[in-house]
Amino acid sequence: MGYAIEKSVEENNLSPQKSTKWFKSWKFIIAIISVIAIIFAAMSYYQMTHFNSNITINNIEVSGLTADQALKKLQTSAFKNEIYIGELLILEGKETQMEFTENDLPEIKKLLNSQWTFFPSSEAKSYYLTLSNQDPYRSQVLKTELEQELNFINKDLIAPIDAQATLENGEIIVSESAEGEQYDVKSLLEEYDQHEYTSEIYLETIFLQPIKEDSETVQKQVEKLQDFLGHTVEYKVQDQVYSLTASELIINASLSEDMNIMINSDSIHEKIVEINNAQSTLGKDFTFKTHSGSVISVKGQGYGWALNVEKESKMIKDAFQKGQESVSASNTYGNGWSGEGYGYETISNYGIGDTYAEVSIAEQRMWIYRDGELVVSTDVVTGNRSTQQDTLPGVWYILFKRTPYTLTGSNYSVDVDYWAPFTNSGQGFHDADWRTNWSKNAYHNAGSNGCVNVPPGVMKKVYDNLSVYDPVIIY
Repeated sequence: MGYAIEKSVEENNLSPQKSTKWFKSWKFIIAIISVIAIIFAAMSYYQMTHFNSNITINNIEVSGLTADQALKKLQTSAFKNEIYIGELLILEGKETQMEFTENDLPEIKKLLNSQWTFFPSSEAKSYYLTLSNQDPYRSQVLKTELEQELNFINKDLIAPIDAQATLENGEIIVSESAEGEQYDVKSLLEEYDQHEYTSEIYLETIFLQPIKEDSETVQKQVEKLQDFLGHTVEYKVQDQVYSLTASELIINASLSEDMNIMINSDSIHEKIVEINNAQSTLGKDFTFKTHSGSVISVKGQGYGWALNVEKESKMIKDAFQKGQESVSASNTYGNGWSGEGYGYETISNYGIGDTYAEVSIAEQRMWIYRDGELVVSTDVVTGNRSTQQDTLPGVWYILFKRTPYTLTGSNYSVDVDYWAPFTNSGQGFHDADWRTNWSKNAYHNAGSNGCVNVPPGVMKKVYDNLSVYDPVIIY
């Protein structure tokens, strides 16, 4: 039994030689593991600090480089600055270097971390960075050159034709659109601004597109013209108001880019001529009620007005284009010294009003009315009929007043106390203290040189009751 126990102990304990062998085996395994760990650690560190293969930044190869090395390579890489539209080379800019700086290093390190893999990878990846500071050549100079080049190229290319709503012969017409060959410069420049910072710039081929017939733009044009055709301008001439409608007067019209109406042809001029003929008084016969109550017709001479048709037509055309609802006549002319007209503001008494001077050649007498009341009535002597120096019949107006005054002619010079002319040729009212013949038929052979002679004792009252621009009716 003792023998059996001893044998069992010997079987369960290694011999010194076997124990040493076991220990050496474990040291070898640990050493191998350590080496492997170091290799993996070194590899991991390399992977963390270097870009994988087939990695590009802004189309520049940075495989196997650290972030600092990648930055340096980016900074020293040449830029061709070539711009393509599709596959067509449009512009060759000058060669420059990339404008990356130390400020861009943090972004490069972020890319390095994002592409990290534990084991080396050969998967191709392309990254694009935006500069922290703009490249002035790319953002300003080259962009300007591109714009100029595109505009230059477009000059020789067919432009697209937009569909457009216009008014033709009083009807709204929508023209047909047509494709063109010109580049859409605005869109291409916008795409340029969004392009990655790379040596070559490839832009999509973008052509200018015409506005189509069924577009919202054309529909708005149609609606604008429809509203315009329904527009009315109330045109006031004295106390008369004329409703002028676009549908009746505007023949052809179009729209500007900002949707303003542009009238190309119209019949406004003809309409104003019609209104002027019906309402103006210049050169026409005035109906006049004399002191005796009889109604006569007297031709307008110095007194009267007419519309300046050209200016009034332009004013009304502008009113239609601006959308104004009403305008009043403001451009008149007449036989005044400066082409001015008189009587536009006067409506009562057939356009003469209630304040005027009346002279009857047949009765050799004058009457002055102010606000409808007779204030002066006196005998007068008019122009000498035998020498054809008659006082000119017609409706005139007081040009001006002077006291005293010297009347001059080809063979005379006479001083008078009061002078109130009513014709441009020099006829007017004045006192005549040299006259001795005040008879009713004096004007037949002993009349004046054309003026209306007034007795000296009455002339001051006549002068005081005459005002500049008052009508003077001589018949």
